[in-house]
Amino acid sequence: MSQTRTPREVFEALLERITAGRFDELGELYAEDAVVETVFEPVGPRRIQGRAALEERFAQVAAHSPLRLAARNVVVRGTDDPQVVVAEWDYRVEHREGGRSFEAANIQVLRVREGRIVHSRDFHDHLALAVAGGHLPQLVEALGGK
Repeated sequence: MSQTRTPREVFEALLERITAGRFDELGELYAEDAVVETVFEPVGPRRIQGRAALEERFAQVAAHSPLRLAARNVVVRGTDDPQVVVAEWDYRVEHREGGRSFEAANIQVLRVREGRIVHSRDFHDHLALAVAGGHLPQLVEALGGK
């Protein structure tokens, strides 16, 4: 009989898979009807609902991202609600081709039931990620500042 992962363990598995570039394995950490909100996303969807939509998003990121991410300064805090953890960390972001590197701050508030993420509110430094990925011109254009 396998034991269900705690919210902390689910977050740790999520971060480990992201930093290892194993985006095809992320979907299994989410409930079928999971909701992910990327609160500060400057363009694109700020809310993604359902494991299938999340897996599609993860596949897009994997196919188009020239970035390598290393997690540092990771702090995971429990809350009064045993299903909820708050995680803070920094990514050391390296552009694989251009050699640029940056720090990008992150916070996630995860609700986990029966070992799967059912809701996540994500606060990432999208500007730093756009700069590191070489996508700042596209971001400015998308925001209407052509």
